[in-house]
Amino acid sequence: MDNRQWLLTAGQRGDLQPLSFQPGMLYGYHYSLDVRLEHTSLPALRGARLQAEASVQLRRLWRDTGGEELLQVQIHDLKAQHQPKEERSEDSPRGPLAGIGLSQKEQAELQQPVFISWSSGKVKAFHGDGAESILISNLKRGVVSLLQLQPHAGTTVEEDVSGSCQVTYTVSSHSITKTKDLLSCTNPHSGFTSVNKMFGVRWQPSSISQYVVKDSLLQAVLAEESHVLSPALRSTTSIKISSRQQLQLVSPPMPGPAEVTGQSLKDVLAGTKEQHQPLGMASLPFRRVCTHCPSLRAYLKAFDSQRVKIDTSKAATTWQFQRFIQMLRSTEKRDVLQLLRRAPEEMLPFVVEAAVAAQSVASLAALSDFLDFSKEPTSLLETFLYSAAFSPRPSGELLRLVLDKLDGKQLAPEVRETGVVAVGSLVSKLCQQQLCGLQEVERGVETILVGLRSAEEESQVVIYLLALGNAMLPKTIPNLLDFAEEGPAAVSAAAISALRRFPAQHISSEVKQAMRRIFHEKRKSYEKTCRLAAAEILLDNEPSPMDIINILLAANELEVEMATFLLLKIQSSLHADHHPARKIMKDILRDPRINNYHFFSKAGISSSFSGPLTVTQDLLSTFGLDLLFLEGGLLRKSISDFSLLSRGQQLRAAQVTIEAQGLESMLGENTLEGEEEPELMAGMSAIFFDVQLRPIIFFQGYTDIMTKVLLSSGEPTSVVKGNLLLMDHHQVIPLQSGLQVTIKLQGGLGLDVSADMDVSIWEQELKTNMNARGSLTIDFQAELDSPFLQATLRSQMELETSVHFDTILRFSGSPVLMCLQLREEQVPYREMFTVSKSAGSWSITTRKGRRGSVPGRELALHRANSKVCSLLLTAEE
Repeated sequence: MDNRQWLLTAGQRGDLQPLSFQPGMLYGYHYSLDVRLEHTSLPALRGARLQAEASVQLRRLWRDTGGEELLQVQIHDLKAQHQPKEERSEDSPRGPLAGIGLSQKEQAELQQPVFISWSSGKVKAFHGDGAESILISNLKRGVVSLLQLQPHAGTTVEEDVSGSCQVTYTVSSHSITKTKDLLSCTNPHSGFTSVNKMFGVRWQPSSISQYVVKDSLLQAVLAEESHVLSPALRSTTSIKISSRQQLQLVSPPMPGPAEVTGQSLKDVLAGTKEQHQPLGMASLPFRRVCTHCPSLRAYLKAFDSQRVKIDTSKAATTWQFQRFIQMLRSTEKRDVLQLLRRAPEEMLPFVVEAAVAAQSVASLAALSDFLDFSKEPTSLLETFLYSAAFSPRPSGELLRLVLDKLDGKQLAPEVRETGVVAVGSLVSKLCQQQLCGLQEVERGVETILVGLRSAEEESQVVIYLLALGNAMLPKTIPNLLDFAEEGPAAVSAAAISALRRFPAQHISSEVKQAMRRIFHEKRKSYEKTCRLAAAEILLDNEPSPMDIINILLAANELEVEMATFLLLKIQSSLHADHHPARKIMKDILRDPRINNYHFFSKAGISSSFSGPLTVTQDLLSTFGLDLLFLEGGLLRKSISDFSLLSRGQQLRAAQVTIEAQGLESMLGENTLEGEEEPELMAGMSAIFFDVQLRPIIFFQGYTDIMTKVLLSSGEPTSVVKGNLLLMDHHQVIPLQSGLQVTIKLQGGLGLDVSADMDVSIWEQELKTNMNARGSLTIDFQAELDSPFLQATLRSQMELETSVHFDTILRFSGSPVLMCLQLREEQVPYREMFTVSKSAGSWSITTRKGRRGSVPGRELALHRANSKVCSLLLTAEE
């Protein structure tokens, strides 16, 4: 008969009699354990399996008048075995199990008894030797946790080896079923994860224990648990952990030593000869010592001797970056500081990025001593600040370091601007970690608000508003609304852009009312990009039917290009399943008085559309492109957007905005009556992974453009370049057995994004080029640690990609011709799966891999664009 069937005794639901052990009796149980780890995505690669069995003796030492008992629990004759060899194929027979022996010290520690205060199944207190090894102590906790039960149905919170967890009991005549909600468990040693859940780990655990009780005596226990873990963005790369424990009474109780006399539990424990002290039931964290890891100094010496050129877009560099971080996390401040001072100039940004990502006390202290904001090159300081801004789980210490370096110093404008937007990003991420109350956060918010109030130049105000957009603090929304409604065009645009960063629950009726006033120009006239951005806030945040109708009616009164853009924005939202206004818009457009040729026949060349790039079971990636033209056919603003959506989470992976204004004056065109002639300007603003970067100005003013046209070096402008740690997850899973599995996920991104604008006055042509090259590496592993066997299952993935977004604008004739090209080069990828096991002096590692590539492609943006591109590109040839 199957064990599960034997344990699930049929009977009527009802509470059992109180559980107890008889005085002067010795109870012998047989204990068995079976733990497995396996790659579910590659079943051909055998995982790791550990089996163990032992004898467990229970003895009641003492009982008080209230029924609380002191039990002595002792483990004897433990034997463990594992699968020593890997099968060549799934059809080949399994090899024999090999025994694993414990050292004499471990055997001695294992046989030392522990004591529990126990009352009808509830473990009230746990006493043992605090000096023994963590793995042995946890193993005892696992056995004792099997004695944690209650004889009546209900839901409660219990503490055992898993931590403090919610459990539910159902009871029949002779059996008890305990279902533990492992997701509810709180454990002070649980680890850390990235702020964005999209870059974390998906964990699906289950735990069910069956108890057989007869005549108030525990007869048997079967505890089974399962854990399936995978990177949130890649559930196909998963690891499954299965654990099964059994405790079975092997014979009738035998006479044993008599009970100990004593007035209190403390007196009884004092009379025992064994070492004991109060201990927590929750599993203690165990840190595996790496015996073969290279030292930081040896690694640097080898790396420097090769003089490898650091190409941030290559996977090899990103892997080096991740290994570097791991080494820095176990390095003292002195060594990190020496490394920073001796690193070659071309390696220094790489080292700074890794030191920020490591975020250890030593690495941050070394950075504090090393970085002198009055002396270091601007590029290195910006590297440090952007590394902080992109940190996946920043600490208060990191924000304090940034604020200290910015405080009261004469800095280059670009360094201060980068620092301000970085502070905003750090504030947001700390608040998402429920750390808004930190003094550093309050200081960071005050730094931005004071700077905003004291800013004298328009460009400075814009930077502080963008920093508030990065911070996304609801309490700053009134500040943003004031600047949105009352500020000049650039300031108003920056404030509205910051408001668009907030989730829908913070776009209140007050915000919507202000956006209505801006779009419908109730108080004053606004620049067209501000009006359109205000309309988009209304459309994207649970709009009312009247808002949509009013926007559609107003479109009839707008200039052709504005109306065309706005109507296409509304139409494109109808095709996006995730758009919050989709249903309302569909209902409204059923009305033929609105959905007709008169409303939707605008003949402008502006456009707005979005569509999917990649669709998997975990992820939807989309690309959107908004193009707003002036009435004369010149480009006013373009926004290219790459977004990721996964299980209700959304991330703006990249958004690049290119703006140009005043070009019509160069062509002798007049502005519309009542409008001020805008200053000649072209620039770019970018958001990467929800972090707004410092805007870049290509040129500002006629003199500036002529200087750059005549003296141009032909080199593109770097937007962002470096290595980022996107995923940083560390999780300790205490199994019911007391064994421990550590889950680690690291994802590194090497990014090199550059942009260029080329204006040819003689050929009357404007070209913009944005090139994004990058590499992504993901390292996902599970480590099983036990006194008998250490095993590691590891999945590694890498890919390299390159995306080009080019525009050609020819204004030599009328209408102006514009061609857009979005190209993605071939994407090679590689995966490697590894199983490593060691026991004593024996070890084995098995690897399997696979590789492939995704063909390059050029996206067909829309039909009209394809015709113009064909015309312009043919002419160039």
